[in-house]
Amino acid sequence: MSFQRAVGLHRRLIGYHEGTVMTITQTSTSTPVLQGRRGLAVTGLGAAVAAAAATTLIAALAMGVGVDFEMPDGGESIPLLGFTQVTLIFSVVGLLIAAGLRRWSARPATAFVRTTVTLTAASLVPPFFVDANAGTVVSLVVLHLAAAAIVIPVLARRLAD
Repeated sequence: MSFQRAVGLHRRLIGYHEGTVMTITQTSTSTPVLQGRRGLAVTGLGAAVAAAAATTLIAALAMGVGVDFEMPDGGESIPLLGFTQVTLIFSVVGLLIAAGLRRWSARPATAFVRTTVTLTAASLVPPFFVDANAGTVVSLVVLHLAAAAIVIPVLARRLAD
């Protein structure tokens, strides 16, 4: 069989017609793993910085209206930058939880929200047991809720993507 005859036979088998242009387009619907991890990290760190800024601002406003954030055991006040540091640290812990759940959970967004809401609720208990004044207790509760209200939805949305 000649080459031209083989080409003709092949064209008939695949339904080739003169003037028809055939193209192949390759698309990918999955997100590369590294890009997904990097996206979660960037989003999470952005949320952590936003939460730290918000808690620092709220704490500064509370101090401005007379809340002393004094802990009775040692008599020392929580410094303003202490709120920034603790918020950053625990927001990164939340980010690590999100990364672990993204890797090992079938429904990471749901598991993340359940886990972090439970941890947030648990974090609201200690301020009531430190024997601080009412302004300090209420301010600490508001600070915990403010940080959670910023970080949890941002990471949950990212995990749902």
